[in-house]
Amino acid sequence: METQRQRRWVFGLLAGAWLLVVGWQVEEHLRVVEAAKSDLRNRSREIASTLSAVTRALRFRGALFQDRLEPVLNELVSSHTNSFVSTSGLLAIGLLNTDGDPVVIAGDTNLISRKLLADRERWSGGGVTFVLPVAGASVTPEGETNNATVVLPSFRNLLTNGTERSREFFRRDRGAWNTNAPELPPTNLPPPTNAAGEIAAPAPPPDGEHPHGGTHRPPWMRGMTDTEFKTLAAKRELHGLVLAMSTENFHAIGTRDLWLRAVIVLFAGISALGVGLAWRNVRRTAELQIRLVRASELNSHLKEMNLAAAGLAHETRNPLNLIRGQAQLIARLPDAATEVREKSKIIVDETDKVTAQLTEFINYSKPREVRRTKVALTAACSEIVRTLGYDIEEKKLRVEVGGEPLAVEADEQLLRQVLFNLLINATHAVGTAGQIKIEVRRANATEAILEIRDDGPGVLADKRQEIFKPYFTTNQTGTGLGLAVVSQIVLLHGWEIACLPNEPRGAIFRISHLKLAA
Repeated sequence: METQRQRRWVFGLLAGAWLLVVGWQVEEHLRVVEAAKSDLRNRSREIASTLSAVTRALRFRGALFQDRLEPVLNELVSSHTNSFVSTSGLLAIGLLNTDGDPVVIAGDTNLISRKLLADRERWSGGGVTFVLPVAGASVTPEGETNNATVVLPSFRNLLTNGTERSREFFRRDRGAWNTNAPELPPTNLPPPTNAAGEIAAPAPPPDGEHPHGGTHRPPWMRGMTDTEFKTLAAKRELHGLVLAMSTENFHAIGTRDLWLRAVIVLFAGISALGVGLAWRNVRRTAELQIRLVRASELNSHLKEMNLAAAGLAHETRNPLNLIRGQAQLIARLPDAATEVREKSKIIVDETDKVTAQLTEFINYSKPREVRRTKVALTAACSEIVRTLGYDIEEKKLRVEVGGEPLAVEADEQLLRQVLFNLLINATHAVGTAGQIKIEVRRANATEAILEIRDDGPGVLADKRQEIFKPYFTTNQTGTGLGLAVVSQIVLLHGWEIACLPNEPRGAIFRISHLKLAA
């Protein structure tokens, strides 16, 4: 329960740290996006300042002519769009009147819509529009302007559509500029008089026109009535500037930064997960170490118990030998009855069984030390076959020893015990006139394989691992320790043993990874 609580705390802290990193990266991404937006705003202000200087340079007596302004705007759009150092292209420029309608447009006209004064800044998918003051005309929420500038059509349009007084003024004004202009008729005539010979008062100006020609308006428009002037000013007076700029680079910066933040978050998550797994592995390692210490203590205790049991078994064999000897003496007495002799034989047989079991137990339980020497494996197999010659002849078995004459590094006494136990197990498994084949072959340049095949009933698939456990046997007369001893010796040498099916019937006991002797 304590471990579960600690695990939850640790993983909770790691998850909290990761969430903090995520929040930090989100905040940094928003900061980068806002910085990119500020860069676009600063560029728009720079362009507005440039355009303001241009309008002040081109303005004359409060007015600009459209045919002189449009080439400048087109050149400004072209230079910002095609410049190789530009990171955000200028797509269009529009000069707006008081109503927010465009007066002059350069660039993509589709990007400059009507009524733009309400939104100082409008972001869309592919671009952004900024509404800024220009040429001294300040954009205010109330729609008021200071130091107004009027964009006039070309001279030709004004001469064609203007009033007589405006055309006369333009003729005079252009004549002042152009020395080749025709002279105007003289104006130094005597003032008009009335019937009494007095100088007549000047007639009132039509439509409320200023009596002195409208000094409050540009001189170009002194020939217009107030209504005409107000109409022209409402349509042509500059009130603001709108810039349409590309946001392609802005989106590219945002996308790159987003990928960067995503990678950082991903690595932070991997790091948090790695720390969690490392902590869990450390915990498991600590638990395993504790278990190993406990297992070592238990193993030491079991070893002591094993030695005590082996000593007890060894001491038990001596009384059994005495009992066996006494039973044999009783059976050999000349006056012993037949029943006594039969019971004495039973005592001897049972004593032999118990003695054999005790011997197997002692062999299994006593500590072993491997002393490796060079052993001729094929020759050792042939000697064990000769040792079991009586059992082989009794059951009329065919035993073949084949393969390569190889020598391995092993403890000769323990190797012989392995061969003996496997061969005696095979002789018990096969029937009369059965066949046993021993084969030695090379697995690779440094290892050999030993196989003992028989044509007995074989071993069931679910029993092929169980037969190497102590006291597990399929033979009613067996002790269940023979194959356990074999497995123990094989493990001490670092070999491997496996029970495999033999075709068409029988079993194969294969010992692999036997190290070849030099």
